[in-house]
Amino acid sequence: MRSLHKVKPESKGHNTQHTEWSHNLIVAFFFSADSQENSESMNNLTMVTEFLLMSFSKTWELQILQAILFLLIYLVALMGNLLIFTLISLDGHLHTPMYFFLKNLSFLDLCLISTTVPKSIANSMSHSHSISLLECILQLFLVIFFASSELFLLTVMSYDRYVAICRPLNYEVVMNKGTCVKMAAFSWLTGGLFGVLYTISTFSLSFCNSNEIHQFFCDVPSLLRISCSDTHIALDVTIAMGFSLGILCCISITISYGPIFSTVLKIPTTEGRSKAFSTCLPHLFVLLIFITTAALSYLSPPLDTNSVLDLLLSMFYMVVPPTLNPIIYSLRNKDVKTSLKKLIA
Repeated sequence: MRSLHKVKPESKGHNTQHTEWSHNLIVAFFFSADSQENSESMNNLTMVTEFLLMSFSKTWELQILQAILFLLIYLVALMGNLLIFTLISLDGHLHTPMYFFLKNLSFLDLCLISTTVPKSIANSMSHSHSISLLECILQLFLVIFFASSELFLLTVMSYDRYVAICRPLNYEVVMNKGTCVKMAAFSWLTGGLFGVLYTISTFSLSFCNSNEIHQFFCDVPSLLRISCSDTHIALDVTIAMGFSLGILCCISITISYGPIFSTVLKIPTTEGRSKAFSTCLPHLFVLLIFITTAALSYLSPPLDTNSVLDLLLSMFYMVVPPTLNPIIYSLRNKDVKTSLKKLIA
């Protein structure tokens, strides 16, 4: 009996020690696993808190030259769009549907070019190409917002030209003030909706391969290129929706301009034909540049090597239209010139 009593405590103590040792081993394993996961998550968080934007050249002198060129372009676009916006706001003779849409277009162009170009200028001058995560998110949202709104507004403007040229007797009834406000509001709201969808679907991806964006601003193709997510269904669906609406806008513009050109060619006087063409052809020219370059940038397959061609291509839909619109839309217009002379006088 005594031997049994001696053996039992020893056996019990041995089991207790073995149980405690196993428990400590399990705790240590999960603690190390949690620590490793926390370390990896922290590394991922630090990797996506900042991105690096691509410059047009690695040479310091060329970066300064690019900054000066961008500054001149930005000042031209700024002054031109501000002038158009101010003239249409102050002159009561320009309070017509066409100039109402031009006023909205000038404001959109001003906002669009201000979203990307000043940041690029500051990075080139400071020799720093970094952009924070929050700045990148905001920049992507604003770029999609203003660019989409401008595309829808250009489509609305083509319909306005159709009614003005093909149905002039019904123009004031069809394009009344309420209809114009609703069309402009639809363009802004739809652009904002696409901005939210593109931003959420893009930044739901994981970025772990690299933080170098091969573009001078944050855009969807460049961010998709550096993402390490294997599946991006939400973004693909959003891009498909945007592409479908872009095709719909192109079809609507084509349908509008077919009867326009047919009607203009029937105008007996040369002066009347030239006046009609002067309001339609610039609209088509800028629209063609804007849509084709944006489509090439978003639909072209990503390249493995960095290309300055991508930067130049993005300039044609991000920088050129906001700069040219005030010149070819309004500053060549006789009514705008008259309004400018009155303002100066």
